[in-house]
Amino acid sequence: MSTPFPFTAVVGQDDLRLALLLNAVSPAVGGVLVRGEKGTAKSTAVRALSALLPEVDVVSGCRFSCDPDSPDPGCPDGPHEPGAFASRPARMVELPVGASEDRLVGALDIERALAEGVKAFEPGLLADAHRGILYVDEVNLLHDHLVDLLLDAAAMGASYVEREGVSVRHAARFLLVGTMNPEEGELRPQLLDRFGLTVEVAASREPDQRVEVVRRRLAYDDDPAGFAARWADEEAAVRARIVAARELLPSVRLGDGALRQIAATCAAFEVDGMRADIVMARTATALAAWAGRTEVLAEDVRQAALLALPHRRRRNPFDAPGLDEDKLDETLEEYGGSDEQDGNGNGDDDPDPGPGGGPGGQPEPDDAPEGDGDAAARPEAGESGEPQPSGGAGEQSPARAAEPFRTKVLSVPGLGEGAAGRRSRARTEHGRTIGARRPRGALTKLHLAATVQAAAPHQRARGRSGPGLVVRRDDLRQASREGREGNLVLFVVDASGSMAARQRMGAVKGAVLSLLLDAYQRRDKVGLVTFRGSAADVALPPTSSVDAAAVRLESLPTGGRTPLAAGLLKAHEVLRVERLRDPARRALVVVVTDGRATGGPEPVALAGRAARLFAAEGTASVVVDCESGPVRLGLAGQLAGELGGTAVTLDELRADSIASLVKDVQGSRRAA
Repeated sequence: MSTPFPFTAVVGQDDLRLALLLNAVSPAVGGVLVRGEKGTAKSTAVRALSALLPEVDVVSGCRFSCDPDSPDPGCPDGPHEPGAFASRPARMVELPVGASEDRLVGALDIERALAEGVKAFEPGLLADAHRGILYVDEVNLLHDHLVDLLLDAAAMGASYVEREGVSVRHAARFLLVGTMNPEEGELRPQLLDRFGLTVEVAASREPDQRVEVVRRRLAYDDDPAGFAARWADEEAAVRARIVAARELLPSVRLGDGALRQIAATCAAFEVDGMRADIVMARTATALAAWAGRTEVLAEDVRQAALLALPHRRRRNPFDAPGLDEDKLDETLEEYGGSDEQDGNGNGDDDPDPGPGGGPGGQPEPDDAPEGDGDAAARPEAGESGEPQPSGGAGEQSPARAAEPFRTKVLSVPGLGEGAAGRRSRARTEHGRTIGARRPRGALTKLHLAATVQAAAPHQRARGRSGPGLVVRRDDLRQASREGREGNLVLFVVDASGSMAARQRMGAVKGAVLSLLLDAYQRRDKVGLVTFRGSAADVALPPTSSVDAAAVRLESLPTGGRTPLAAGLLKAHEVLRVERLRDPARRALVVVVTDGRATGGPEPVALAGRAARLFAAEGTASVVVDCESGPVRLGLAGQLAGELGGTAVTLDELRADSIASLVKDVQGSRRAA
């Protein structure tokens, strides 16, 4: 077994360490979501936490880690006889992003269940994580059906495995810890709310601290056991402090004044539901116990808000998470009580020591940075932006996007087999049953009627003599199901001088933001190609982070000529590479332009040839016609014809007609 990096040896990241330790003190806080860029010790800190947790008593021989003092009466390994128990370290179980449903919840032997009536159950990761830590690295990339299972288990404290009327249930209460890089996509709101606390982490910009990070990491890599031994005293001190805080926790008093502050803070930041209030109360109580106090102070409530509310506050999906700390302080001061606080309500006489024994756990000024996608930070019309070399003369600074609006869904025709999502029809593991087939590999979804029908003609030959049905592996049939998939929505945006009219470009950006919001809700990947001047650029390679696409769109300057062919060829190349990476994901190309093509020899003819590449491959497409004025050339409509798609004006887009037009044109193509 490898030696983990010591928790107390992690440099900086005070908020991350504090959030993890608070959950160690009070698992009822509900877990931690760690958001941040790659290489910021997220996984290292989480893995190191398990070594600090106290040992747990379990029933001897129980695969589901039942507590000997209160065993689960429905445990599949039960009933348990009193007395036999053992102690073991708390487990940290890792859930891989690509795990199967059977690996997560466990596998039931369907063949034995049907033929012998035996519940032969192999526990999954949820059973292993019971009374321990369930760690999901890159939790934002987890498949939707696994997210649903996690939500159910977290809500009920139990896992259910059901296959055609045969069911197994076992307890599954665990500390859920997830890490994610926001650039790779956001979490579903339902799962986001299940994490008690959230922490934003970033690499230090202080040279001395970065030097210390490298020094400690190199020392650990050279001699893991020796490095851990040098930190053994600090680890033991923190472990003892966790035990002491757990013992003190039931004695901590959460007074009416602190409760009023908690309720007022949640109301002021307009968080949905009551879970935030409960999590804040538990976190503030754990903070007091961690500091060795029996009363909750205003400083505990403030710190609890900074950890429990940023991911719950009501916001536009493109806004960066975080709290207005000035507003937080005003709310706490307005509703401050005097029964549990000192005269100033700030508790300066009893600072909260950090995980290593020194001051820590207090938010740095840049703990919740303003994201570039925040509406408040979006550049106003007329604000200057950095010019790009390809823009040429006449380049203008970025225009502010108009307010986004709701759009109808743009769907790709046919039946795909891509990643689960909410846009186009697809064959999936989850959805409505449309037929049966022989299983390819392990059986996951049994089609009972088809299995019985396949086995029935052979019962006499197999010597059936009792009431049971003699079922063999060749009889088993897999259910074929139809659900929804996510697609790649590739935006190809004209940023040339002909699009530079500020009012028009603002409307264009608002329309694209609206479609990005729809992609966010439907779990799509998005990409952004822009063209202006003499070339086209991939402003954003295909990614699950629509936030990143919104940021790039907002900062997009305009000006120069219109290399339409270059934009289409660049988009075609992006799709070619993406098919190699993810061949099952189908694409929808959205070209936003007035249809003009300038620069180089025969620019219009060249653009037409480039467009016909998409039509030849059957790529679904739509052209948003941005042409304005009393005289219209209809070039965008011609481009749509070359693409094999359809055109819709900017005004018609706001009228929610784009999705129906896409469906109409694809339907006409199928009919032809």
